[in-house]
Amino acid sequence: MRGAVVSSIACALPKLARAEPAQSFADWLEAFRADAVAAKISTRTLDAALGGLKPVQRVLELDQKQPETTITFAQYISRVVNAIRVGNGRRHLDENRTLLNRVAAQYNVQPRFIVALWAVESDFGASTGGFSVVASLATLAWSSTRPELFRSELIAALKILDRYGMPSELLKGSWAGAMGQCQFMPSSYLRYAVDYDKAGRPDIWSDRADVFASIANYLSHEGWDGAFTWGRDVKVPGSFDESLINGKVLKPIEAWAALGVRRGDGGNLPKAALQAGLVQPGGATGPTLMTYDNFRVIMKWNRSTYFATSVSYLADRIEV
Repeated sequence: MRGAVVSSIACALPKLARAEPAQSFADWLEAFRADAVAAKISTRTLDAALGGLKPVQRVLELDQKQPETTITFAQYISRVVNAIRVGNGRRHLDENRTLLNRVAAQYNVQPRFIVALWAVESDFGASTGGFSVVASLATLAWSSTRPELFRSELIAALKILDRYGMPSELLKGSWAGAMGQCQFMPSSYLRYAVDYDKAGRPDIWSDRADVFASIANYLSHEGWDGAFTWGRDVKVPGSFDESLINGKVLKPIEAWAALGVRRGDGGNLPKAALQAGLVQPGGATGPTLMTYDNFRVIMKWNRSTYFATSVSYLADRIEV
């Protein structure tokens, strides 16, 4: 749904057959409109956004499209954290340093992580999607394998239009409804989007200040601590209990050190009062990561360890 690489990253999911809708789109839309009225969305907004709405066939096709092959962790990282993106990340970090520092000070989120998320989500704003969010979400709420999810997101999208008096044409995004340069779903927009420069509404499509502040606000609200990083690559001894490497077993760093865990270069782990977990996003043949609370905040943004690792690695590489 989000990110620079299609989120088929860990495994090929079994293809789910889409059942034929129980209602025509017109009948479904009429029933949905009654729910939207109950959610206190104005008639004016509903008339403007839903009038003449039709299902989008391309959205249905994309919802059913399944990957034919898996993508490995190494392949994913090579695509997402490559030399071009690192170079662009360093340039954007430098060009926007003043603004990023202001945002960082307000939300306690390091600039490199803001830029890394911006990069992975939309390639620094270059790939935000051109689908009508309202039409896409209505299509998926009517006929998909996750109708309740998209129905609630459609209600959220209509609330955005109602709150800010926006025409629905301004809500553009991915085929699944993720919007703007930070690829927020409508519900995330309502919770976290920031009108940083007080222009009247959060503009995550074209206002860079709003994009950066919205990313930072999300991380801050989910528990980010700007005093620490995400974690680090580590080495474990050959006799290590592999059942501990699942990201869920949390121990103080000193406890991991006592079990023989070392930095990736073989040095001693840092002395910091942090709860850490171990993950191997690429399996036993890939890197082992010691992850801190900030890594788990990134996992709230996107529950893929591939995604969280790519953001973390990119943040490290663009800060020079």
